[in-house]
Amino acid sequence: MHVNLGKALLLCSLLLLVVPACQQPDAPCVPRVAADWTLDRGGVVRGSRADKKLALVFTGGEFGEGATEILDALQARGVKASFFVTGDFTAQPSHAAYLRRMVADGHYLGPHSHAHLLYCPWEDRNQTLVTREQFRDDLKRNIRELTRFGADRRSMRFFIPPFEFYNEQIVTWTCQMGLLLVNFTRGTRSHADWAPEGHRSFLPSQAIYQGILDYEAGNPDGLNGFLLLMHVGSGPQRADKMHPYVAPLVDELHRRGYTFVRVDELLPIPPAE
Repeated sequence: MHVNLGKALLLCSLLLLVVPACQQPDAPCVPRVAADWTLDRGGVVRGSRADKKLALVFTGGEFGEGATEILDALQARGVKASFFVTGDFTAQPSHAAYLRRMVADGHYLGPHSHAHLLYCPWEDRNQTLVTREQFRDDLKRNIRELTRFGADRRSMRFFIPPFEFYNEQIVTWTCQMGLLLVNFTRGTRSHADWAPEGHRSFLPSQAIYQGILDYEAGNPDGLNGFLLLMHVGSGPQRADKMHPYVAPLVDELHRRGYTFVRVDELLPIPPAE
């Protein structure tokens, strides 16, 4: 077989240009963070410890039975919080009024993923179970749905991953979408309020409440810079609800000198250099 040498060389040159481009790794994206923030695998898990400020953060999946009591407690005390919800939450017709009220009351409303995907195996966090396209499509859909309830896309700068579980790859992909991945501050087990009785993670709501106060009293920096995460609802599987403790918790922390701020106030993203 005779091969045209010129055509062969041209084809090889095109392949050298195209194939490496297809195989290039993700473009680097370094999240803009302040020097006094605490990071875990690239995600921000605590703000500045310099002042007695913290952010109340509520995530919402399928359930939202605590929304009215939580929103009423915050409104009565002039407190602004941050809510991050999934596609399961926005899909519930009964949740529409809650979402619109969150925005109307001046709370932060942001994404928590559409389908509540598990990004990496529990036993090996270095692996990633989703593709970048799956991640982006899912998060874009979540954001798009939130705008239907009055959330402003331009103000959505933060993302809490589903299951509050992620790796460095997810942080990079989040950054590439113009968002900053944040997660709860460890130490208080406030995030265990979802677990039903009988589950190994179950902790009574009274114990969660007291644990938060004990942690505050027993640590030099208290709850300064905390992202204190709880859930909007835990569903029928858990009878012992945490949301009745939100009001007394806010009152006691106010008494101890704390100010509650939204996540975008706790974590003002530094300007680009």
